Amino acid sequence: MTNNDELKGKVNEAKGKVTDDETTELKGKIQQGFGKAKDKAKETADDVAGKINKKADENKKD
Repeated sequence: MTNNDELKGKVNEAKGKVTDDETTELKGKIQQGFGKAKDKAKETADDVAGKINKKADENKKD
């Protein structure tokens, strides 16, 4: 799943390559990494929340 940070990063990386601007290219790569990290953190939070909810539901049945 691509989020805005990853998309902006890809655009900046491409812009840096086209204009031969290493700073912009690096900025794009960093943005992409940040976007991937945000996605991973969200996935982990969703997974933990799901496990907590499942455990809470199991405890309600008892």
